[in-house]
Amino acid sequence: MSESLQILPQVLIDGLVVGALYAVVALGYTMVYGVLEFINFAHSEIFMFGAFIGAEVFLLFKPMTGLPHFVPLVIGLILAMVMAGALGWAVERVAYRPLRGAPRLVPLISAIGVSFFLQDIVRMAWTAMRGNWQLGTQDLYATGITVAGAQIQVRSVMIMGVAIVLMLALSVFVNRSRTGKAMRAVAQDRATAALMGIDVNRIISITFLLGGALGGAAGALYTMQYTVVNPYIGFVMGIKAFTAAVFGGIGNITGAAVGGLCLGLFEALGSAYLGPLTGGVLIGSEYKDIIAFSLLILVLIFKPSGLLGETVGEKV
Repeated sequence: MSESLQILPQVLIDGLVVGALYAVVALGYTMVYGVLEFINFAHSEIFMFGAFIGAEVFLLFKPMTGLPHFVPLVIGLILAMVMAGALGWAVERVAYRPLRGAPRLVPLISAIGVSFFLQDIVRMAWTAMRGNWQLGTQDLYATGITVAGAQIQVRSVMIMGVAIVLMLALSVFVNRSRTGKAMRAVAQDRATAALMGIDVNRIISITFLLGGALGGAAGALYTMQYTVVNPYIGFVMGIKAFTAAVFGGIGNITGAAVGGLCLGLFEALGSAYLGPLTGGVLIGSEYKDIIAFSLLILVLIFKPSGLLGETVGEKV
């Protein structure tokens, strides 16, 4: 028991860092769903694209000694957000807007097709550039301090800090800005919003742009944390971020943030304590994906609207 308590601070910190990544990716899912009631499954590949952009920037700055830690991070984040945001905007214009009046299944199939397309494009592009589609950036900002028996690395502080800033900035933008109010109007009733003079197509494009930028930022942070990226990292991350969005309440920005942090903590605690609790029959680190998906099933069964989601009655 004493050993379990000793590792608890480290487990909680690791869970919060991973949860912050889930939360930022989940925000992209929940924004698009809130406006269009559509799950953008290509969002996971936009996250992956941002991870490659971040990796390239970190590799570029790694030989340069003496630079402050924040310089590569800021440049990598800005480039990843700008390029991933532009990619999200382009995907909406090319793959989703022409299908907006189609049955719901059609854009869903289009999203899956875009996902596979982006995977292969990134794989071919980086193979041509570097001869290999796996990029390793080695340990970035792994130094840190020990507090209460937990090793707090510089990159963990950076990831948590950036994630919190992004979540707060998005919340302020959606709730306070004129464009954010227009987004909420379009989410509530597109036809009425159009009659009130709101350019619905523009608002939807901005939503995809912001969602893509958040995915790109999460990708750059993921590169900093895990140091190795490949074109297929978006699949599991995307499903887990979607799980976090559903757990918190799909379409609810605060819910996506809470769901991501909770999922990261559940996985970390399960990985650390599942083995001892089962007498070594189960190894938690090998079953953390099952923890995430079991959570999704339980939420869908017992509270489909999520922790902070609202149950919407059927209109008659």
